[in-house]
Amino acid sequence: MFKIVKVLTAALAASAGLALAGIQPVQAAPAAQITLSPATGSAGSAVTVNGTGFKASASGTVVAGSASFAFRTATTGAFSTAITIPAAATGKLTVTAKTSSVQASSVFTVTPPAPALPPVSTARLRFGVATANGPMAGAELDEVALLAGESPSSVLFYKDFLQAPPISEMNAVRARGAVPLVTWEPWAWGGGVDQPAYALDRIAAGDFDTRIIEWGQSLAAWGYPVQLRFAHEMNGNWYPWAEGVNGNMAGDYVRAWRHVHDVVTATGASNVSWVWSPNVPYWGSTDLAGLFPGAGYVDIVGLDGYNWGTSASWSSWVSPQDLFAPGIAEFRAIAPGLPILIAETASSESGGSKAAWNTDLVSYLAAQPDVMGFVWFHLQKEADWRINSSDTSAAAFKSALTARRAS
Repeated sequence: MFKIVKVLTAALAASAGLALAGIQPVQAAPAAQITLSPATGSAGSAVTVNGTGFKASASGTVVAGSASFAFRTATTGAFSTAITIPAAATGKLTVTAKTSSVQASSVFTVTPPAPALPPVSTARLRFGVATANGPMAGAELDEVALLAGESPSSVLFYKDFLQAPPISEMNAVRARGAVPLVTWEPWAWGGGVDQPAYALDRIAAGDFDTRIIEWGQSLAAWGYPVQLRFAHEMNGNWYPWAEGVNGNMAGDYVRAWRHVHDVVTATGASNVSWVWSPNVPYWGSTDLAGLFPGAGYVDIVGLDGYNWGTSASWSSWVSPQDLFAPGIAEFRAIAPGLPILIAETASSESGGSKAAWNTDLVSYLAAQPDVMGFVWFHLQKEADWRINSSDTSAAAFKSALTARRAS
């Protein structure tokens, strides 16, 4: 009897197991959800709302702040519809999609509108800038415009002889209402001063004519005004195109400059203004008169000079007038009548008042009738040259530019 009971119990259990095995658990419907594309942007942005998990073939509404937008789901319970973020929306905006029995939400982050940039000034003394990442870094140039209270009229950037013509960068500068100031350096970046392949006599002999012609043709085809600052600071000894280094002899610089100028000009690049730009003269620098290619080869004479203050062991605080007046005087002697551009300048904070220096710089240059403008080196490099290295520096810079616009 006991054995029969065991057999019956086992049979019943097996039968129940088979029956249970045939029963599948009910799958819960997927929860409704929506996604926003994009999920961040300014008020007034167009946004696509994608939803899943809603009732099939149902009508619904997307609510975004005070605005609502109708939609209808597919047989799968999904939908996609376009909405517009209300113009008055700020901060985190909840966007909700709902049908009669189902709803889901997501958050759109409203970003504040970018501040309107001030225009380029029409003042006689023009303001230009160089920034760390060049013309394609729009945010850096926007920052400069807001700091200065005006957008720069020129943007300085650098290319070496290995690089193709910078058409994209020049387009970016022109789109901002500015003129590109391209420093074209006849060497390979990172190779140091001793680069015999780039000696001045090699340039004059035509070793790089293929690249020079390419640049000339591209600049000519581009067609808009561009300032070309070739082989700058040639009166120093830190670049391989200086005389007295890299095997260069006296007279080689002028011959190389004239050759490059003639090759580019022969391509029809009449939109190019040639900027001859030495460093401010210093004890031991090469005499400028022997480096000047002649008025027929130069459109603008430029001058580079920085107030290092006490940021270096060899340097001391120098006023804008003491820094630039000797070079400007030489320019007036060797290149009378040519416009003068301070092609690179900035001040350190160390050793004096940078705010006062900024004010004095603009005041001094604005008083020189042949100085057309200056380009501020807005970088943190050997020193903190930036306009906003301090609040007082930034405020003084902006005030000085405002005063010169009013004069």
